[in-house]
Amino acid sequence: MAVYALTGFSLVSLLSFGYLSWDWMKPSLVADVATDPMEKSLPPAFARPPHIIFILTDDQGYHDVGYHGSDIQTPTLDRLAAEGVKLENYYIQPICTPSRSQLITGRYQIHTGLQHSIIRPRQPNCLPLDQVTLPQKLQEAGYSTHMVGKWHLGFYKKECLPTRRGFDTFLGSLTGNVDYYTYDNCDGPGVCGYDLHEGEDVAWDQSGKYSTFLYAQRVSKILASHSPKEPIFIYVAFQAVHTPLQSPKEYIYRYRSMGNVARRKYAAMVTCMDEAVKNITWALKKYGYYDNSVIVFSTDNGGQTFSGGSNWPLRGRKGTYWEGGVRGIGFVHSPLIKRKRRTSWALVHITDWYPTLVSLARGNLSNVPGLDGYNVWPAISEGKESPRTEILHNIDPLYNHAKYGSLEDGFGIWNTAVQASIRVGEWKLLTGDPGYSDWIPPQTLTNFPGSWWNLERLTDGLRKSLWLFNITADPYERYDLSDQRPDVVRTLLMRLVHYNRTAIPVRYPAENPRAHPDFNGGAWGPWASEDDVEEWEGGGEPLKSRNKKKKCKICKLRSFFRKLNTRLMSNRI
Repeated sequence: MAVYALTGFSLVSLLSFGYLSWDWMKPSLVADVATDPMEKSLPPAFARPPHIIFILTDDQGYHDVGYHGSDIQTPTLDRLAAEGVKLENYYIQPICTPSRSQLITGRYQIHTGLQHSIIRPRQPNCLPLDQVTLPQKLQEAGYSTHMVGKWHLGFYKKECLPTRRGFDTFLGSLTGNVDYYTYDNCDGPGVCGYDLHEGEDVAWDQSGKYSTFLYAQRVSKILASHSPKEPIFIYVAFQAVHTPLQSPKEYIYRYRSMGNVARRKYAAMVTCMDEAVKNITWALKKYGYYDNSVIVFSTDNGGQTFSGGSNWPLRGRKGTYWEGGVRGIGFVHSPLIKRKRRTSWALVHITDWYPTLVSLARGNLSNVPGLDGYNVWPAISEGKESPRTEILHNIDPLYNHAKYGSLEDGFGIWNTAVQASIRVGEWKLLTGDPGYSDWIPPQTLTNFPGSWWNLERLTDGLRKSLWLFNITADPYERYDLSDQRPDVVRTLLMRLVHYNRTAIPVRYPAENPRAHPDFNGGAWGPWASEDDVEEWEGGGEPLKSRNKKKKCKICKLRSFFRKLNTRLMSNRI
């Protein structure tokens, strides 16, 4: 009963911010897609593998969707979620690359070597090539596979590109963030380049088009050119709503009454993205895919609160292991769902989409042992119990160790200075430095429970490196129970030890100046030659640039920016 009492506000908010007043058939500004008002969805026989549309948004906060009581208008997401299954016990990772890698591989970060930070533009690193990816498995099952949007899983050599990792086509960016119009990305002063790619080529001709518009239009074109008789998988990884905060003026005007400028721009971007999803749904109906389709919507991490995002009433923000960093917005919309129009509290993690979608596609999972994800379709479609009972949020041995952590504080089982977090049943344990830990109310909210705010302020000075919460009873992480329940702490520490024994070494190589866009025609893209790769993978040092003068200009700032890396990480990811 406790969980319903604590989350009751979101149920009430559905009445005030709901989808009932929204005109589903009203034309949108995002794409020119016709609608058929006479078209109705009939219950399908599920005789053929379904078309799968996976939509991933970037940096959208937990609070930033209409059905969570937001002041931001998201009528499309509200309606799709209301007619499908809302996932209210759904978890993602706190930053970009980890969530994307776990979606694509079905494995925890510790099992791919990507447990620390993100893949940065100048690192000779990418999603391990020995991993069989989700789109590759769907290709095996006879699917046409397409990716539109942000990759952020490495690109230093061509083998790392989306078109080499299972996607038939790709339109999008390879790095973590770009300008929404010019597609420029700077990885430090003077280290700037263009980043929009069509397949394996630089898409110079697309510059000037707002990315949210461009990506929605590309999805429509893919659907128009494909046959609905053949199964299709489209991974739509919107750049929105990551910084920079850019949106067409007509969307900003809707939020002109918002006093907080960042929140105003951010809200405009969310609503623009919502209309893009609307047009993708229209295209599915227009071209005959909808009746046999599964639409999955997910955020990639918590919202960045100093860039307009809100995770209220959850604790923390993007880049942290508090609930505000790892609890995501998620829902599934599909005519194939047996029990629609409901909220699911089944425990689901982003790694679960791999086995779930491959199973829906009638693919073969027997040759990909060791997955950390579970097939959660019965839990989503039929309301059955989730097969998942725990989540390893992460173990990051390279992150700054907590000043006051020790092996002694971890009962001789675990060094609590190490950043780690795990969820087992209703319990959640955090060790090390979990990240910024305040509860941050929406920027437009004038009244909020001051006692919550003060609670964390009063504990700022405590020398802690270990926390325990009952997330079912206390989803806002207000009451640390580590002192009262040492038995539970010991149990969860042992689970961390278990997982740590299975971890592979961290892959986080030094940045290489050869990646500078100036050496690659002014664009970000693959830069390592076959000789370079053979040298590095053979244990040698990364190639030193032949142009020493240009290299020196780049290298002078490398040490400085590496020191700033931790502080700037949450804003650059």
